[in-house]
Formats: sequence, structure tokens, C-alpha cells
Amino acid sequence: MTTSPPSATSSPAAASGAPAGVRGAVASTGPGSSPSSSPSPPSIAPNSTPGLAPLIDVRGLGRSYGSLVAVKDVSFSVGRGEVVGFLGPNGAGKSTTLRMIVGYLGPTTGSVRVNGFDVVEQPLLARKSMGYMPETAPLYPEMRVREYLTFRARLKSIPAKEIRAQVEMALFKAGVTEVVRTLIGTLSRGFRQRVALADALLNNPPLLILDEPTAGLDPNQIHSVRQVIRELGASHTVLLSTHILSEVESTCTRALVIDRGVLVAQGSIAELRRRRGQQRAIVTVYDVRQQALGLMLASEHVLGVTPVGSRPSLVPPASPEDAAAYGADAIVSLQVTFDAGADANTCLEEVVALLVRSGIRVREARLKQSSMEDVFRQLTGADVEAS
Repeated sequence: MTTSPPSATSSPAAASGAPAGVRGAVASTGPGSSPSSSPSPPSIAPNSTPGLAPLIDVRGLGRSYGSLVAVKDVSFSVGRGEVVGFLGPNGAGKSTTLRMIVGYLGPTTGSVRVNGFDVVEQPLLARKSMGYMPETAPLYPEMRVREYLTFRARLKSIPAKEIRAQVEMALFKAGVTEVVRTLIGTLSRGFRQRVALADALLNNPPLLILDEPTAGLDPNQIHSVRQVIRELGASHTVLLSTHILSEVESTCTRALVIDRGVLVAQGSIAELRRRRGQQRAIVTVYDVRQQALGLMLASEHVLGVTPVGSRPSLVPPASPEDAAAYGADAIVSLQVTFDAGADANTCLEEVVALLVRSGIRVREARLKQSSMEDVFRQLTGADVEAS
């Protein structure tokens, strides 16, 4: 069987130097420096190891194709031990940014350091610190799983005496030990994704960069791959690119959001919800006189009140006949939207106190957490629909 080695774009660890054209494409910005117009990178996240430099340090990163600006002035850092989601709609610049981090593309402006090494000036040292799983992994369908990983280990210059142990480690961590003798071409897409992940794990790098790892998988396969990623987060730093919001919520503790090539937000999932999501509460009342809606709207910091479910009317009846039609069982749930600059807990307490003083019985009052979908739509310029 004749097998051609992967191309230079198939794995950063397989390359023996910087890709062709990289140095010519890099601006005069030196290692570790940044253009004067770029903001300084954010501080390392609280759960990174104190006293150590971030594992990924991106400063003023940009990439242009002629007049088209794909990525503009992106700066962020990823601390050791973090699992960070890289979010954005299709075409936002996620894959372009990742390819610059792993050294496939040269930045037009800015710099990237991985584990302290500049990816342009010190490409081999930088690539030894990371494993990359591209969205479409260049697997060889005619090779068996163990055979392929052994071949890839040789390309990555893993010492011969360590190859067997490294392959077994990668097989175990990626959860593909049961298919080691199977032809890759006969595997399901879910298992092929796992084989690509095992490839990224060879040599046990401290950093894993995963580009859309669950793209094209069915729900069961997605659950399985996410479980593997969560387990890997205990021993590796992970940067995970995706546009699937539930993936970030289930696997990541922090998120970066990119839109039209610009980094528009970053922070923990809770921080993004708090800063960008609308502050809402659900209040259920026994409201025979139908006064609750008007009272809530008159309360300070309340932006709007909408019914949850269908009700004939939430305004006072115009006549006794209308009141009789409303019925005695006047239990209604209302969604209250508060001013984003106010404290939602305090606002909810004030609303409940106002209702109780007015003789309205409050059956339930709880804050409604904004979903990541709401946050994402706000950050990327889409209108948020009431939910």
C-alpha cells in the first residue's frame, strides 16, 4: 500500500518549519510586541496558574486578503488549565484566527505566542506545545487506526522508543481503543472525529486547539465527543471553536465571541449572561382586579411586562360584564424585563413589595437567566426575540 504523507496544511506538528509565505506576510511587528493602535490583552483568567505566562497570548492579530479584512486587531489570552470556547457565526473569522495561532497562516499584523514561543519566529518550539484538530481532518481511509497514528507519530518526530506508548495514550484518551484495527474509511463520522482528536493528542501537548469538533455529527455522537472534551479539560488547556452555543455551555468555563473579524466580547459564561443578556423575572400573581401589569410598569427600572401564556386581557375590565367574563381564577404569570444597569435581585424585591402593598397575592417570583442564544444574538447584531 502506497501512502502519501499529509500536506503541509494537515497538521502543524508535521511541518518542519514555517509555512511558505508566512514570514513574507508578517508585518514588522516583532515577537511579543503589538501595533500601537491595538489594545493591551486582557489579564489572565482567574483559574489560570498564578505566576505563569498564558499558554496562548494573542496581541493585535489581523489578517487581510487584499482589500478584504478577515480578522482585525484581535487580542486575548488563554491561561493554563482553561477550557475556552471561541464563538462566532459562520464566516466570522474563527478558523482564520485558529490557523494563525497554529502557524498555518501568517498574520498581516500582530503576534501570537504559544507557551512563550512566537509562532512565526520559533515555529517548531511553538508547535511542540499544541495539538490541532481541524474542522475536516485529513485522515487516510485506507489505513487502520493504530497504523495511521503510528505513521503520524513518526511525522511529528516522536522518538521511536516512545511512539508505542504515545499512540496507546492517544487511543485511550480519545476513546478509540475498540477500533484500533479498523480501516478508517469504514468508521462512522463520530469515530473519525475521535481519530483526528487522537492525532492531536500525540506527544501529549499541553494545548489542544479544536476547530468545530462536533460538526456534522448526530446527537449521540455529539454527546460522546463533548464528554471526551470535558475529560481532556482536566489535563489539557483547550481552545474550542464552534458556533453551537450548547457546546460552549456544556464544555467551557469561558468564552470569546468574534463577529465580522472583530473580538466583540470575552468572559465567563455567567459574566456574558450578566453583562449582555437582558435581566428578566417571572412573577406569578393572583390578580382578581387585574392591577398587576399596571403596577409593575410603574415600578422603577422596569422596561416591560409581557404575559407568559395566553390571557384574554391584562388590563382592568371596561365593564362589570367584562369582569365576570374574566373569571374568579385570576392566576397569571408575567415576564418582567429590568433595566440592564440595575441589580435584578433588588428590582425583583421592589416589584414584589409593591404588589403585596397593593393587596395582590404573589404566588411565585424568580429571576429568569438569559440563555446563551440571547447573548449571542445581541453580540453578533441579531435581534433578540422575547422568549
